[in-house]
Amino acid sequence: MNSTDTAKPPKGLFIKTYGCQMNVYDSERMRDVLRPLGYAPVDGPEQADLVVLNTCHIREKATEKVYSELGQLKRMKEASGGRMTIAVAGCVAQAEGEELIRRQPAVDLVLGPQAYHKLPEMIARASRAVGDRLETEFDTLEKFDALPKARAADGPTAFLSVQEGCDKFCTFCVVPYTRGAELSRSVEDIVVEARSLASQGVREISLLGQNVNAFHGAAPAIEGGPDWDLGQLCRHIAKIGGIDRIRYTTSHPRDMDDDLIAAHGDTPEMMPFLHLPVQSGSDRILKAMNRGHTAAEFHDIIAKVRTARPGIALASDFIVGFPGETDADFEATMDLVRQTGFATAYSFKYSRRPGTPAAEMFGQVPEDVKNARLQALQALLRDQQTAFNASQVGQTLDVLVTGKGRQPGQVHGRSPYQQAVHFNGPTELIGQIASVHVVDSSLNSLTGEFISAREAAA
Repeated sequence: MNSTDTAKPPKGLFIKTYGCQMNVYDSERMRDVLRPLGYAPVDGPEQADLVVLNTCHIREKATEKVYSELGQLKRMKEASGGRMTIAVAGCVAQAEGEELIRRQPAVDLVLGPQAYHKLPEMIARASRAVGDRLETEFDTLEKFDALPKARAADGPTAFLSVQEGCDKFCTFCVVPYTRGAELSRSVEDIVVEARSLASQGVREISLLGQNVNAFHGAAPAIEGGPDWDLGQLCRHIAKIGGIDRIRYTTSHPRDMDDDLIAAHGDTPEMMPFLHLPVQSGSDRILKAMNRGHTAAEFHDIIAKVRTARPGIALASDFIVGFPGETDADFEATMDLVRQTGFATAYSFKYSRRPGTPAAEMFGQVPEDVKNARLQALQALLRDQQTAFNASQVGQTLDVLVTGKGRQPGQVHGRSPYQQAVHFNGPTELIGQIASVHVVDSSLNSLTGEFISAREAAA
């Protein structure tokens, strides 16, 4: 190379992520596989050579947002003289790949959630205008084998995928069709990735899976192999130096076994917060949803968890207006919420997804009834969340500081209960765990006063 040669500037990469934490993780890994090709993140699609929409197919509105976004990207692509490459990834790509290409010819690449490790190959094919633009095979094992074991961290918290797919076949859900069957990564691969993250200053790891507590990963014969459950995995990750906090999501009541419940009590690194979706409080609706548990069984699980870890905060998911839901069924959901008490929750109107059994069920609930029920449920959940946050006033909490606050001199972080916490303190606290005295609360956050900080464990 002579003295006049210069390095090529990086190619701009913009990834827009829809939906769940699994998609957030997948977007991070797409950046990893594209980095050797010279792609670097940019702030917006206008500066990008490659735009990836990493999509969610859970609700109809999410899908329509993708098509709306593609219309805007098409205009940007035309303005760029065709320089921009547009890729659609994720669950909409898996479910509607050919339809995507038909409805929006500006799309260059379509790849399902088990195929994003093939992005470099697909980009090369597209540049030569050869080969198929569509990759929607279920190659989960191949994907995990192809991904770099170590990856770049972005701050003191990180997602780590340990399980993918779903064998539950809830009648409202497309995940088994878009993500495939349940599959767990090996313990060895997970630990390598966790150690890499810890070496870069990550203090909190959130273990991810469509049914994360269905995890059964191949493990060495030592320490109780050959397969570990999620409780064993959490205990092992807790031994990694620098990892102070462990969370997991999304779990299913059918996989909430006694060992995992016990781990909440014997592993301090597991945060006192459990997200356990129940969806409904009506046994009749739970059966129609094919959830595989009753409301009483959910209550029993919660009682065991609270015995193992007193003071644990609970979160859940709810669907209102499922086909056939009566006023009595909805009231059973309200009763479950009142009896349980949630620190936070996510609630939605039932959305018909083509190809799912529930989409063809009789007794579809009118939209106005869904709206009224959702408003009533959300009002109750807001009251519980407000009360839980208010209960923290006067307490001193360990807060993992994750960034600068909106106000000068302010930083923010997360409490053990997953609440946003704002307080005045130096930016040097970012990445550390600070003791914070809570002085005020609102629906969505806490305000505190800084007391002290502790460095990461060696």
